[in-house]
Amino acid sequence: MTREPDSAPNRFATELFDGLPTKYDLLGNILSLGQDRRWRRELVKHISDTSALGLVLDVATGPAGIALAIRSSTGAQVVGLDLTAAMLSRAKENLSKRNENGIVLVQGRGEQLPFPDDTFDAVSFSYLLRYVSDPAATLEELARVLRPGGTLASLEFHVPPAPWWQASWWFYTRIVLPTAGWLSGGKEWFEVGRFLGPNISQHYRNYSVPWTVSAWNKAGISGVKTKLMSVGGGLVMWGAKGSAT
Repeated sequence: MTREPDSAPNRFATELFDGLPTKYDLLGNILSLGQDRRWRRELVKHISDTSALGLVLDVATGPAGIALAIRSSTGAQVVGLDLTAAMLSRAKENLSKRNENGIVLVQGRGEQLPFPDDTFDAVSFSYLLRYVSDPAATLEELARVLRPGGTLASLEFHVPPAPWWQASWWFYTRIVLPTAGWLSGGKEWFEVGRFLGPNISQHYRNYSVPWTVSAWNKAGISGVKTKLMSVGGGLVMWGAKGSAT
């Protein structure tokens, strides 16, 4: 199923990452200083804690790294959804290399999911809310397709709260990352490296962690917990959808 991006943030995300599917995982590893895989394991752990997993949705699946981890950890059937056709093409290659038949790939938008209400036993998403025009509405849509009692879990970059680490993070994202991007991947990587640090900072100025927790609650997700990873460079969140009344 194909859905064309129809908002400015969607178009921007498509243009930004269209040329990077083969290096997307490496980019995440560089930006997280090698911590991205550990962050993913933390996300998958909370999905794995959900009982009776039959069907899981992974939104912004990219090259399907998290979808594969969920499949390996739980044995559940997984639907990996992403906005970008190039990313899904890379994901398809990754699934083929592993002879993985338990993951279905769908092109679509996190803000407008092509699934009925209460479809999935768990929903995960990563690095998504910075690329949508209305994070609160997107969270409501993610919660809509989650069955009552199911787990919603997310992974996102974050700004370290401690002054020393925040200053180091600022220098790394504004100076080191764009330079490393240029040296390792040319202009496209330079543009992504130059964009990410300011984008992460601006996102949390607009949507703080307390605001985000409140938005999860308003979307019907209760017991929301947060865990800062790697001195605050990453953020994992999780909670459960309230039971139907």
